[in-house]
Amino acid sequence: MSDESGLGITNFLDIDDLDAAGVEQVLDRAEALKSGADQTQLSQKTLGMLFEKPSTRTRISFETGMTKLGGHAIFLGPEDIQLGHGEPLKDTARAASRYVDGIMARLFSHEDIETIAEYSDVPVINGLTDDAHPCQTLADLLTIREHFDDDVNVAWVGDGNNVGQSFAIGCALAGIDLSIATPPAYTMDETVIERAKELGGDFTVTTDPKAAIEDVDVVYTDVWVSMGQENQREEKLAAFDGFQLNEELLAGTDAKVMHCLPAHRGEEITDAVVESDRAIVWDQAENRLHAQNALLVELLGQ
Repeated sequence: MSDESGLGITNFLDIDDLDAAGVEQVLDRAEALKSGADQTQLSQKTLGMLFEKPSTRTRISFETGMTKLGGHAIFLGPEDIQLGHGEPLKDTARAASRYVDGIMARLFSHEDIETIAEYSDVPVINGLTDDAHPCQTLADLLTIREHFDDDVNVAWVGDGNNVGQSFAIGCALAGIDLSIATPPAYTMDETVIERAKELGGDFTVTTDPKAAIEDVDVVYTDVWVSMGQENQREEKLAAFDGFQLNEELLAGTDAKVMHCLPAHRGEEITDAVVESDRAIVWDQAENRLHAQNALLVELLGQ
């Protein structure tokens, strides 16, 4: 296992692998890199990217980021390697870490990325699992920092999924008050809420989206039917009736709207809202690049 980085961590599997100071350190560096600071800090470094799930933003942002930082990224999709099938995960991790300086993995099982991290000799970054999406949270917090002062109130409306769970913990670390509105059957994992509360998170939890967005600065949503849940589609669409971010729900508020993308327009959010001036989703998408670049420099640049 490699030595700890300047952040005090070796791997980045969950957002609360960082403490509050670590989150601020990454966001400060992200702002500096976005503003034009030295972008060649990972010269001759290589990032191995393991993908079980396809992605637009994750692949483009990490691959472009490594190029901008003077390094190189290798994309390894499901057809390129046999994650846990033809070869045990621990063997993939041990072999890959002899070649590359860091591993980013986008997987289904969170236990799988923990196994990769256990057997890797280089830093491992979670590019998404079914339980967590910490890189998205860094981009979200950077976006909120750019648009608002310190006193910010945010609402999460929709599925209590991996993006929402990481974001809830991230809000606790960043000192952001969060209201959470989900249908009763699709709440966030109670252990996640407890972790966030232990970090000082201030939460309001409800099943009423209208109540959740009252007096907030930002309303954040994500897809209701995530990748791999297609067989639950009809059931989930019925359960989320009334949770769509549309002009009617948002009437009377000036809140900005966030979405990690891709958006299923007409389901969790309308086309009119995505294309409105209140949407800051494209800033979020761009900030995946800058936040991850900062993380890469902190983890691989030591």
